[in-house]
Amino acid sequence: MGTWLKRIGLGVLALAVLGAVAIFAIDAHVRSSAESRIVTADEAASLGDVDCVLVLGCGVRPNGHPSDMLADRIAQGVALYENGTSPKLLMSGDHGRSDYDEVNAMRDVAVEAGVPADDVFMDHAGFSTYESMYRARDVFQAKRIVIVSQKYHLYRALYVAERLGLDAYGVSADLRPYAGQEARDLREILARDKDFFTSLVQPLPTFLGDPISLSGSGSATEG
Repeated sequence: MGTWLKRIGLGVLALAVLGAVAIFAIDAHVRSSAESRIVTADEAASLGDVDCVLVLGCGVRPNGHPSDMLADRIAQGVALYENGTSPKLLMSGDHGRSDYDEVNAMRDVAVEAGVPADDVFMDHAGFSTYESMYRARDVFQAKRIVIVSQKYHLYRALYVAERLGLDAYGVSADLRPYAGQEARDLREILARDKDFFTSLVQPLPTFLGDPISLSGSGSATEG
């Protein structure tokens, strides 16, 4: 009995080691695949024919104001609009409840910063990184995009975008240190693994809908 228990224990240990190796191997693959597509703001401005700057949402405070991370993403998106990277901003985030709204908060800050309202589009159903990329492609008909997020998140966003056939580049919005980043970095390893497999299966997002042309007015996305 002792020999069998020892064998079972060794088998479980071997599986645990293989699982850990797989987790970190996939994480490394996602990061290495996307690294070359992370560019500076000046490099983004020289790309040409960029359909939109896609700003990814994150936390909004109870008072409706953007968190520090989101405020920096919006600021970087506005800077890219101003340097001519693209004539359109697409704010993609979570507006799944009446009492929680990332995208209108993002739009309001951009408009207050001087971006014409017609040039700011909102994706109210960007409930995840994967869904934001899918909807940018299928709802907003984008083909060439520049994604704005913090660098730790850009690897995954760019990996998903590439797997969905988008010609995507990323510009980092790391404009300051963020509390809790160590824990966020650890969680992102598992998130990269999850989206690696999601990108293989490519399920439909929670919502699709009629196409919305980025050549029109952002007012079509108000609500």
